[in-house]
Amino acid sequence: MNGQSPGDSPQARKVSLLRTVRAVAWSFLGVRKGAEYRKDLENIQPLHIIVIGLVAAFVFVALLIAAVNWVVHA
Repeated sequence: MNGQSPGDSPQARKVSLLRTVRAVAWSFLGVRKGAEYRKDLENIQPLHIIVIGLVAAFVFVALLIAAVNWVVHA
């Protein structure tokens, strides 16, 4: 063995990051299944949740600002 756990592979990190994006997106909508929530607790890293949540919130606010500017200037 090379001292790495299976979760350290790039593929595992990529899946975990994709799972984190999905979890944050569903959380923004307020829809989560209990079983999925428990799986997310086991697999998702808290730092990923924070970073992706902040990015998603920034994108959401930017879209709102763009929509308001479009309506006002139309």
